[in-house]
Amino acid sequence: MEKRDYYEVLGVSKDADDKAIKSAFRKLAKQYHPDVNKEPGAADKFKEAQEAYAVLSDPDKRKQYDQFGHAAFDSMNGGAGYDFSGFDFGDIFSEIFGSGFGSGFGFGGSSSSNRRRKGADKLMRVNLTFEEAVFGTKKTINVPVSSDCPSCDGKGGHGEKTCRTCHGSGVVTTEQRTMFGSFASRTTCPNCHGDGVTFDEVCSKCHGNGKVTKNTDIEVKIPAGVDTGNQLRVPGKGEAGSNGGPNGDLYLEFNVQDHELFMRDGDDIYLEIPITITEAVLGCKKEVPTLYGNVKLTIPEGSESGDKHRLKGKGIENVRTGVNGNMYVILRIVIPKKLSRDQKKLFEKLDETDLESGQEFKKLRDYIRRNS
Repeated sequence: MEKRDYYEVLGVSKDADDKAIKSAFRKLAKQYHPDVNKEPGAADKFKEAQEAYAVLSDPDKRKQYDQFGHAAFDSMNGGAGYDFSGFDFGDIFSEIFGSGFGSGFGFGGSSSSNRRRKGADKLMRVNLTFEEAVFGTKKTINVPVSSDCPSCDGKGGHGEKTCRTCHGSGVVTTEQRTMFGSFASRTTCPNCHGDGVTFDEVCSKCHGNGKVTKNTDIEVKIPAGVDTGNQLRVPGKGEAGSNGGPNGDLYLEFNVQDHELFMRDGDDIYLEIPITITEAVLGCKKEVPTLYGNVKLTIPEGSESGDKHRLKGKGIENVRTGVNGNMYVILRIVIPKKLSRDQKKLFEKLDETDLESGQEFKKLRDYIRRNS
């Protein structure tokens, strides 16, 4: 079968840079690697993508290919095609699938069992009061931190020796014959679990894990304006790395408690305040609490339930921009449940006056008249 153009295989243009070529191969490798895709034809597509990447990621081979096409490599091997078995896909497969994943399908690859690896990240949830979230705070948090076991230097055992199964490589290779040819598939060694070594004795302190955990208090500065679901990264406080790699990071996810009066919507604050009928009709000045102290709010005469008044800049400071949101005061007219005799007489006197001259009452009366 005639080979497809390598640029076409990866789906990139001929002037694509190294970053674009690598990104295209990563996408195809995730999709067609035979260890994750068992569909017919996946192995062939994966091998094709590997070959294209092995050429286009190498400046010299790419230059030869751009000038002579596939013939550049056919001529080097008497028409048998260029030998790509020496190309090392170990690093890129570790990036795609994680360390220890078999990288030798179709072509060669090197073991990553001894590569420095960053430790895993951790997530902790932290409860905050409403005020702590709004204004920021410092918190002392007790965190379980893992580190290399001092008894075995993080190895997990004593009496280290090379694994007999994989001979120290951390992987085992099996050959698979298909209609497309023979393929070598590399997987993590089941005996040493990819470490390349075994031990005469498992460490009793860490039970073979190589890590020990102890609780440590750390002080964290929480910025103003955080909300439920926001996260804060604390570098280097995650799980310990492997083979001298750095620790992972700790992520704090916040859960903010509700306030007894204020309701939050992003950076804005809402407050519902009760007013009497007379305050709504005649207007008044009302003392209103805010996050920054009490203020006097003018309620105009003829106010209704649901009227909204904005207090600019009295909301919450945005955690990224530092700009304050607004506060909105919502009026709620409270109808008295019980009236004294004198109060009732006042309302009865008021009822004798024409209070239904407004457009709202007229619209309702007109509709009833037309449909009666």
